[in-house]
Amino acid sequence: MARTSFSTLPSEIIEQILLYVPPSSIAAFQRVSRGFNALVGPLLWRHQCHSLYRYWDPSHRIKEKFSSDIEAADWRTIFIRRQNVDRITDSSIDSILSGQIGRLEKFQLILDCGYDAKDALLRHLRTKDDADDVLARRYYSDAVLGCLHRIMAVKEWSKLKDREQILLERALGAFDMFVLHDREGDFDEISSCLDGIASKIQTKYSDLKEQSTRQRALNIALYLRTKNLTGLKDINLYHDLQNNFLGIALQDAEHPSLPLISTAVYCSVAKRLGVDASACGFPFHVIAIVKPPAGFDLDGNPLVAEINSPQVMYMDLFRSADETPAADLEAQLGSLGASQTSHAHLMGPAPVAEIILRTAGNILNSVQGAHRNAVAQNGHGGPDHMVLISSFPDMDSAFYGALWASLLLGIPQDGDGPVVATVRRRNYLPRIVEHFETHFPNDVSLIEQYIVPLFQNSGEYAQLREAVRMMRAGDSMPKTIKSRNHQTSGHVHYKVGQVFQHRRYDYTAVITGWDVECGADEHWITQMRIHELPRGRHQSFYHVLVEDKSVRYVAEENIEIITPEMPASLMHLAGRHFKRWDAQSRCFVSNIKDEYPDD
Repeated sequence: MARTSFSTLPSEIIEQILLYVPPSSIAAFQRVSRGFNALVGPLLWRHQCHSLYRYWDPSHRIKEKFSSDIEAADWRTIFIRRQNVDRITDSSIDSILSGQIGRLEKFQLILDCGYDAKDALLRHLRTKDDADDVLARRYYSDAVLGCLHRIMAVKEWSKLKDREQILLERALGAFDMFVLHDREGDFDEISSCLDGIASKIQTKYSDLKEQSTRQRALNIALYLRTKNLTGLKDINLYHDLQNNFLGIALQDAEHPSLPLISTAVYCSVAKRLGVDASACGFPFHVIAIVKPPAGFDLDGNPLVAEINSPQVMYMDLFRSADETPAADLEAQLGSLGASQTSHAHLMGPAPVAEIILRTAGNILNSVQGAHRNAVAQNGHGGPDHMVLISSFPDMDSAFYGALWASLLLGIPQDGDGPVVATVRRRNYLPRIVEHFETHFPNDVSLIEQYIVPLFQNSGEYAQLREAVRMMRAGDSMPKTIKSRNHQTSGHVHYKVGQVFQHRRYDYTAVITGWDVECGADEHWITQMRIHELPRGRHQSFYHVLVEDKSVRYVAEENIEIITPEMPASLMHLAGRHFKRWDAQSRCFVSNIKDEYPDD
């Protein structure tokens, strides 16, 4: 029987085979001959783009390209660009892990790639447990990804600040971007969830398009309530932080949401199904307002010319699938002391910016309430929010996002001047700078682009510029090398990477650095009453990372070394300074050898 040569196979079969070949082999295949090179067409490159990459920068308009004719895009060029982004991301992450100097610049190289970098970052974030630098790789890839998410979120709110029109679902989804990490729930995934819900409703009610506005609005509400897509199962959890996020409400199995988020789900789905539904900024409890098409009433009847007042209906999806009578709402406003002239405004559609500010306020209240509860539970005087460190969504990230929204959108009403705007924004500035310096130091470019210009004509401008300059200077400055010699070994008894329990406050922490004697300034020494310690200031002091994310400076006499099998409360934080946990020595393996070479 005659043997068949690969080159004699029909081109269609060869193209199908190539669909299962890795990109590097495709390039080698192209170099074999002109004939083979000609077989590698746009269909194959589009397949590679579709199968290898899930996340795309908005500039690609990738959904439009995937749904268009195959010749409408240069798929080979698009694929090559994505491969180049992978290389930039991989090399930058490796460089970030190799030393502490110049990390901001390396972060920026990845951030300049936009959302195209997310697939590569997720690969690093999900590196295997047995990798030599697993903790560091996960920590810094997550840090870059978080910054990338925040950039996208702030861009949306910046559009609102500039009075551009954006969808409520995107404006609310920006809060999810601040707490997303490696979970699903970004802008496109939120939109896809809402599309899916609308499609299921359309399938359930095949005559939906023929129904009146009122009937459609009620059927949509009934479906959402029946499927537990709005409201809360347990009203005692009303103030839980997770209830403030649209993406979490859509993705979580319990679909928890406050009235504002329940209303956003309803309005977003209703609009997809041809119902004009908007959020109504009713005091203390956001509801939906539904309007019929122009020229018709809610029941589909043509409007009589004499009727001038537009018909609307109200829906409170947090409580029920039934229509809320307008008279009930007016009665509530009366009991709140609202003037009759304000009713039309309070019962009308609310601007998207107003809804975002209300969400930000809810998040701030939830976080502050959680801190108060944690303090009440914490009687030993240790870190305030120890019980919150493993919570999702992350408290600090959520609070940071709410501060950003409040600062950007807490703008005056039309007619107020720039001085009023600065005064309002000034209220949030100290806290947002504190969070930036403490938890999000890699957001330098974000601060420079969006916050510094807002204070250009105020006293804070120079302070902000200086804070940014100091952050960049600190990142580029070589670390002081602290080697161990006979003198230090006699005084510094503990090493970087050891885990301890504070003798007085009981919290668990890991040592990240040391000084032979207290290196703090006199003000701190006096404020902390170091002279009252039995060994005073002339003992070793240690820089430590606490399980609540705080960074502290601890006297040696307050340290009691422990050797846990694995310090679970520190594992997600330790990558900032360490490569991995060593189960044999029960210590973290240092990734700051450029500063402490002997530890």
